[in-house]
Amino acid sequence: MLEEFKKFIAKGNVMDMAVGIIVGAAFTAIVKSMVDDLINPFIGLFIGGIDFSNLYVVLSGDVPEGSSLEAAREAGAAVFAYGSFFMAVINFLIIAFVVFMLVRQVNAIKEKAKKQEEAAPAAPKGPSELDVLLEIRDNLKK
Repeated sequence: MLEEFKKFIAKGNVMDMAVGIIVGAAFTAIVKSMVDDLINPFIGLFIGGIDFSNLYVVLSGDVPEGSSLEAAREAGAAVFAYGSFFMAVINFLIIAFVVFMLVRQVNAIKEKAKKQEEAAPAAPKGPSELDVLLEIRDNLKK
């Protein structure tokens, strides 16, 4: 059983998947930082600095007026945190757009490389194996 497990782990697709997950996690951190640290501040400027993540409705419990979402949760109140959901949707759309733009650029680079490869003049081909054999046969006949 241990030998079978070693074979499974050593397969290329398992290793490729592991590398993909690791690179994906690192890429996620980069995109999240870009959204949180670079894009969201500009959005905040345009919408007047409103923080949607603290918008909520108290369903049950006592919460002082003007409390943050975190304070309402700490007070044990049941809250409908629609602002957090709204921010999650906005962040998803921004991240999806950024990933789309990156994939689009990578595809454009790949397409350009493919066109250059196709446009490159082909190296002159030598005679085929059959041509060589026929030439040898003809020379032997002489």
